[in-house]
Amino acid sequence: MINKMVVANLTHRPTRSVITVSAIALEVAMILLVVALFYGLLNGAKESQHSIGWDLTVSPPGSSALLGMSSTPISIKVGNVLARIPHVTTVAPVIWWFSQKPLEIVYGIDLESYQKLVPRFQFISGGPYQSPYDVIVDDYFASSNGKKVGDSIEVLNHQFRICGIVPHGTGGRKFLPMPTMQDLNGDEGKVSAFYLKLDDPSNIDSVTNAIKQKQGMGDYSVRSMQEYLSMMTPDNLPGFNLTIQIVIGVAVVVGFLVIFQSMYTAVMERTREIGILKSMGASKLYIVNVVLRETILLAIVGIVAGILISLVTRRVIMIERPVLRLFWSSAWVLRASIIAIVGALSGALYPAFKAAQRDPIEALAYE
Repeated sequence: MINKMVVANLTHRPTRSVITVSAIALEVAMILLVVALFYGLLNGAKESQHSIGWDLTVSPPGSSALLGMSSTPISIKVGNVLARIPHVTTVAPVIWWFSQKPLEIVYGIDLESYQKLVPRFQFISGGPYQSPYDVIVDDYFASSNGKKVGDSIEVLNHQFRICGIVPHGTGGRKFLPMPTMQDLNGDEGKVSAFYLKLDDPSNIDSVTNAIKQKQGMGDYSVRSMQEYLSMMTPDNLPGFNLTIQIVIGVAVVVGFLVIFQSMYTAVMERTREIGILKSMGASKLYIVNVVLRETILLAIVGIVAGILISLVTRRVIMIERPVLRLFWSSAWVLRASIIAIVGALSGALYPAFKAAQRDPIEALAYE
């Protein structure tokens, strides 16, 4: 009986119900899509680094573990020192440059040494650099933007000609010649880090110790692939968790306010109805139960709608921008659902208790 009354109350005011459901759906979708983007970028960065095939990376003291968050503070001459260390077979200097338009990490590479890492570049079309303003792109970028060898694209506010297209999973989406990158950044003779390939991964510890013992390199950051990937977590990335928490906070506030306004208005409009129920013997708990059941029903419908909106939006983004990796987790779906329900119930508590406190005589006299 009580469930029929709850449904009838909601369908009697369809506009308010739709607005409330939409707000909760927006709350859930906002959380899931931000998580999908942030964790997708993180997982994509980890996958791209793993696929390059390096064993150790060497960067100067104080440099960020996050790609593109450091400038190019290390002399390229350090590579000559690293190359003389036993068990080091390849030293590949690299520059990482963070670009905001679009959001990406552009690589500056020495193609000859980068090619010695495993797996080696396999050109789908085109080939190596022919001029300083050539750029190599991966197949994801080329296909999603309709580009082919010989086309011109803008990179770091300069025009470059696509000279080659390689399979994705080789580090970045765009690779510039290292001298050109150094010239654009104003850091001639400097790089971000060195990728090292060893004759045997079991020699990682001995090579790391040898690097640390070199004069002036005791404080350098020397990380193995396993160590580097273990550091690529939300807790180790500046602002990662904070951004997600801010988005969740904003979403919860939106859901709370909409539910509060909706339930409070509904209670005010149903003052006489509440008086009738109480005059018939309905307890305070019964009145609170009715309001909270309405809230939970609205929250469930909003959660389902939010999940569907997230899935559809995610699918559209993946079709339009296949270069983006988007994360999806049932654990985060459950977390977002719980957040939405808790926020909705919190917003409904005051209106529910206010309704329960109504005096039946005053309520019946209410016009």
